[in-house]
Amino acid sequence: MNKTVEVLPDQPALVARALELILSKLETAIEQRGQFTIALSGGSTPKPLYEAIATQKLPWDKIHIFWGDERYVPPDRPDSNELMARRAWLDRVDIPAANIHPVPTLEANPELAAAKYEQHLKEFFHSSGVEFPPLDVVLLGMGDDAHTASLFPHTEALKVRDRLVTVGNKDGNPRISFTYPFINSARSVIFLVAGANKRPALAQVFAPVADDFTYPSRLIQPQGELWWLLDGAAGLELQH
Repeated sequence: MNKTVEVLPDQPALVARALELILSKLETAIEQRGQFTIALSGGSTPKPLYEAIATQKLPWDKIHIFWGDERYVPPDRPDSNELMARRAWLDRVDIPAANIHPVPTLEANPELAAAKYEQHLKEFFHSSGVEFPPLDVVLLGMGDDAHTASLFPHTEALKVRDRLVTVGNKDGNPRISFTYPFINSARSVIFLVAGANKRPALAQVFAPVADDFTYPSRLIQPQGELWWLLDGAAGLELQH
């Protein structure tokens, strides 16, 4: 694993650096493999990044969009990660509908939704039952409890190692989430973390020894590159 930690002065600088990094990965992926695959995260931090990507002139027909996690709500609900990404980015560009791969959240139950999304991913990547196919980029955020995607502290989702997609749990509300081994199969994982409230969690995630099940972001150790992009408030104590 190739790990890089960068502390940017503020959120606009964080977004600018993330955009630069993603465009670089996109160019390489299309050059080498003819397409670019990216899994999006929810939350407020990546929204300006999505708005910035929407202003770029890109080969949209070669870009495929997935989601690393999603609330188990209809896609027109205000708290849907899909809806946020569509409004900020996808509805503003000429990307083919078939290149957008949302989490199916209208199934009979969350377990069925997770299984259906996993099957879709396997079919897209032509992967067998034992492989974890590599996405080019997985974008992640981190909560002040050190959760990432919908992998929350001390939840069953953290124990799932043989699936691509599982059901997370946030205060009794189901979420659909990539598993950490699937995230770790990515060519590049990029964390975007902003705000002083993240400092205590970051200290534990970066500590030489701490409990992975208490601080789930520690489980993200990709086979490819790991980028931590932090704004000045989040990364204050890591600038030494």
